[in-house]
Amino acid sequence: MSTRTSSGTARTAFAFALITAAALGLTACAGGEPATAPAGASGAPGAAKGALPTEDVAAAVKKNEAAAKLLPADVRQRGSLRIASAVGTPPSSAYLPDGRTVVGVDADFSAAVAKALGLELKREVVGFEAILPALGSGKYDVGTGNFGVTEERRKTIDFVTYVNDGQGFATRADSPLKAVTDLTQLCGLKVATGAGTTFERTLEQNKGRCAEAGKPPYEVNVFSETGAVWMALQQGRSDVVMSTINGVRYAVTQQKNVKFLNEYRRLDVGFAFKKGTPLAPAFQAAVNGLRADGTYDRILKKWGVTASGIEESRISPPEIPAPKK
Repeated sequence: MSTRTSSGTARTAFAFALITAAALGLTACAGGEPATAPAGASGAPGAAKGALPTEDVAAAVKKNEAAAKLLPADVRQRGSLRIASAVGTPPSSAYLPDGRTVVGVDADFSAAVAKALGLELKREVVGFEAILPALGSGKYDVGTGNFGVTEERRKTIDFVTYVNDGQGFATRADSPLKAVTDLTQLCGLKVATGAGTTFERTLEQNKGRCAEAGKPPYEVNVFSETGAVWMALQQGRSDVVMSTINGVRYAVTQQKNVKFLNEYRRLDVGFAFKKGTPLAPAFQAAVNGLRADGTYDRILKKWGVTASGIEESRISPPEIPAPKK
C-alpha cells in the first residue's frame, strides 16, 4: 500500500471518518439509551454521547532536559519530529468534526512527548498498513496507530511503550455468543476485523483449529476502515467484531444493539520506529517523565482508559503471551 499525499490523505480520511461517524451514530438515529460502559473504559467522563474531549493536556508539559539530551544530534539540530499517524476510532485516534484535527490517546502522547523533547511535531495522516513499511525508508521518524508489540513486528520495528491495550470482541445484542475465551467458539461465524492488524493475524493463524475440533471454519472479513467493520456487524454481514479492547468498549457505548463480549488478550502498545533507531532512549525517558509529572495519568483519565496504564515505558519488550486455549 503506497503512501498518499498529505492533502489527499486528509480528504480520504475525512470521508472514512464520516463512515465511522455513521457507524458510531446509529444509536442517535434509532433512538434509545446507549449500552452501559465498563468502569474506566468508555469515553471521557461527562462528555456528551459521541462528543470527543478537547482539553489540551500537553499544554503544560515542560521540556525534559535529561530526555532531550538523549536525542541524536541531527534531530536536535532539525528541531522537529516527523510522525506518521493512522486515524482509526476513539479513544485511540479520531477526527474532530472539522475533519482535520486528529485527537485521541495516540495524539496526546505524541504531542506531550514532542513537547518534553523540545521538538515541533510534524504529523502526516497515513494508512495503517503503510506506516510500518514506511518507517524503514526514513520518511518518518516515528509512527502511531495503536501498534501492539508482537514478536513478528519486533523483527523489523523498535517500540517504545506508552499504554497497554489488546484484543477484544463485540457482537450484536441479540447474539447468543458469550465471552470468547477459545477461538473455536467462533467456528462457523463471520468475524469482522481490520486489515494488517494483530487481530487479522491471530484469526488467520488459528483458522485450522476449527477443523481440528471437527467444526466448520470461521470466515475472516477484513476491512481497511473501522467504520466498515461496524457497519458489517450492524447489517448482519458479520457476526462478531474483533478489535482493540479500548476501541470496542468505546464503540458499544455509541451504538444501539451491540454488546461488548470480553477482553481476549492484552498487548503493550508503543511508538513505532525503524529497527535500531537512536530515538528510542529519548522517547522512553520522555514517557517516563510524563508519568512522573502527572501528565500521563491526565491523558488516560481524559480518554477514560486508566486501566491501560503501564508502570514504566520499555523499549521493545517481549510480546505478552497469548491465551493457551
